[in-house]
Amino acid sequence: MEDREIQIKIHEVDVPAIVVQDVEKIYKLYDKPRDRMKEALGFGKKQAHKLHYALNGISMDIYKGETVGIIGTNGSGKSTLLKIITGVLTPTSGEVRVDGRISALLELGAGFNQEYNGIENVYLNGTMMGFSEKEIDEKLPAILEFADIGDYVYQPVKTYSSGMFVRLAFAVAINIEPEILIVDEALSVGDVFFQAKCYHKFEEFKKLGKTIVFVSHDLSSISKYCDRVFLLNKGKLLGEGTPRNMIDAYKRVLVGQYEVPEGRENERFVDDPSLREAAGKALGRGQGDRTETEGVNPDVLEYGTKQARIAEYYLTDDRGVRTTAVIKGTRFTLHMKVEFSDHIPAPIFAFSVKNVKGTEITGTNSMIEKAFLESVDAGQTKEITFTQKMSLQGGEYLLSLGVTGYNGDAFEVYHRLYDVMNVTVVSDKDTVGYYDMESEIVVV
Repeated sequence: MEDREIQIKIHEVDVPAIVVQDVEKIYKLYDKPRDRMKEALGFGKKQAHKLHYALNGISMDIYKGETVGIIGTNGSGKSTLLKIITGVLTPTSGEVRVDGRISALLELGAGFNQEYNGIENVYLNGTMMGFSEKEIDEKLPAILEFADIGDYVYQPVKTYSSGMFVRLAFAVAINIEPEILIVDEALSVGDVFFQAKCYHKFEEFKKLGKTIVFVSHDLSSISKYCDRVFLLNKGKLLGEGTPRNMIDAYKRVLVGQYEVPEGRENERFVDDPSLREAAGKALGRGQGDRTETEGVNPDVLEYGTKQARIAEYYLTDDRGVRTTAVIKGTRFTLHMKVEFSDHIPAPIFAFSVKNVKGTEITGTNSMIEKAFLESVDAGQTKEITFTQKMSLQGGEYLLSLGVTGYNGDAFEVYHRLYDVMNVTVVSDKDTVGYYDMESEIVVV
């Protein structure tokens, strides 16, 4: 409550940079291309299209000097909203007011002529933003230094890799003296060193009092850089608030694929307990039903004798909510449900965590932990939980599960699932290496 009161007081004295009021963007969807033609020519009595609300009654105020994140699942309307704010798209209804010069980095290719070389595109973009040739001449060295693509700047941009393209595009976007910088996920294309340089630039912009709006699936960046976050889902605004609160709400929407109940379209559901219930229902299924669930690998590598089978698996956070994203420093639990079709003398339940490059970071099993050393009969089911503190650095990780054991001296693999699901670690403080030693520093 105190945070909310503080936020309101700040907003009373702040000046809006972007005002979005009751914005809708509606598309007509046709089953077949010929249906579009028939309807355009007036043939047929039936309506041939269905209405799709890419955005449905979105209202938000973004204040000068704020860094604001917009998060949501794919298809929630994030990119559509940014395009309307920047003027690339026109809303079906509603109003957008912008106070300040906007520089936008949207999808790759936007605003660039593929036949022109890098230098020519710099001048093209600068001219479109209202700069004279002399002014662009003055900015060119800074742009080229930041882009750091060498002699490729003299080649047509159609020959660029996606990484080189985003380097040049971002260099142009930040060096044309914007008052409002808008970035749509494009930074994920660049390498880690370029991303670090871009986020350092974000810090500089914040100190200069510029407004930054960016869409990202990188929840660690959202947590670290944003003052406020807006959560969208299926074209609706579910809520706004601190990064931590909105990321927590996003995790529930992510696993629950929550739909707004009919008749409650204009409400916000960040604190709705039904989100928790929906998440539980969505993940209360066996492995065979989970291939479309967010975070689960549909192409998982599995093998084993199947005398024991991992029938269900999921993560819960420190509040007991099912999730695929864990906040660094909090406790979380891995759940496994194993069904046995044969007698197993001493099954071993295991999990391991890899980074995206395939390096195994950590893991354990019930034998190492001396947690279960009994036999299991055919027809039995065991539910296993591994609870621990998340000390890994922010980023994406892959989880593998297994049920193994010894039959005499022979090692048996009953069921093993490699890279079965991803785990996102959300962090606003990353140290060196794979995990945080939680060092306490004293300087006297």
